[in-house]
Amino acid sequence: MSAQLREAASELAAVLWREHTVYRERSGGVVIRGEHVKRWISLAPAGGRDEILLRAGRILDGGTTAPARSEAVMPLAAGTAELAAACRRLLAETAAEAAAAGVGGTADGARRKTAKPRRPKKPRRSQGKGRHTAVGSWAVLLCVAGAVAYHFWSIGAMP
Repeated sequence: MSAQLREAASELAAVLWREHTVYRERSGGVVIRGEHVKRWISLAPAGGRDEILLRAGRILDGGTTAPARSEAVMPLAAGTAELAAACRRLLAETAAEAAAAGVGGTADGARRKTAKPRRPKKPRRSQGKGRHTAVGSWAVLLCVAGAVAYHFWSIGAMP
């Protein structure tokens, strides 16, 4: 099946992108990387017989891949045109999610300026409790002091 995946991936890559890299994953799947569009597509064997799992995701700055944003299962017997249509749909979903999240990654590689996300404020401490040491902590301290006093009393150090 890996030979079929490799062949399908090569044909699919030629249809989708002019510039691409096709390589095999450790898990037996095949990845198509489009560096110029900052996207990747993975073809892997699915649970069913003669089915493949298509996954699409982004390529981050520095060349690392982000986790898959969208997935679909297709029959391996589907033609290149059907696979290309499914991959384009997945890539469109990935681009839409990235745009909604305010992340760059446009087709020409230009980065958009986005406002920094605000940090959530730290939760305020309740105003009713002003003491620093709770009652339970005092109980533990008294027990430890009692145990130390008993030890010294048992060895005869205390009159």
